[in-house]
Amino acid sequence: MKNSLRTERKKRKITQEQLANLVGVSRQSINAIERGKYTPSTVLSMKISEIFNTSVNKLFELEPVDYEKSN
Repeated sequence: MKNSLRTERKKRKITQEQLANLVGVSRQSINAIERGKYTPSTVLSMKISEIFNTSVNKLFELEPVDYEKSN
């Protein structure tokens, strides 16, 4: 899954620590999401989208590999 979290966060001049505090997770979690190392839960995705006043689909985008079935 691709995301534009870092771009949106920088536009609004919010640090990873500030965003983490606003949504109730660690700064490391925000960093991992931005780097594509962690896929946030639906609830966390919705909290983040509310902070940025945008839709979840504008922040997070599925990639073709996300549609492949796991065995």
